[in-house]
Amino acid sequence: MFHALADATRRDIVECVLLGKSTVSSLARRYPMSFAAVQKHVAVLERAELVTKERRGREQIVRANIAAVRDASTVLDHFESLWRSRMERFGDLLAETVASEPGHPRGAAE
Repeated sequence: MFHALADATRRDIVECVLLGKSTVSSLARRYPMSFAAVQKHVAVLERAELVTKERRGREQIVRANIAAVRDASTVLDHFESLWRSRMERFGDLLAETVASEPGHPRGAAE
């Protein structure tokens, strides 16, 4: 799933189909690449179960798999929270280290 979302074009495709179903043809018109390249991006998203594709006549309709996108969002939100807390702790440790250095106004002279 995260491999599929690592590419900006694929993230944009997911965002687009979250707004409503779309055809592969209409998606292909959005990007400066071949129809086949867009098809490959959609296939990667389909294998990751982030989208579903259904054939209607000559058209291929792409829809977002809302549950899978929601699951990915939950995992990413968890990691964001984890890394934000680690960065805050890192900032605190760095401030403590700087403050304890000799010559710092709040340093070893206290």
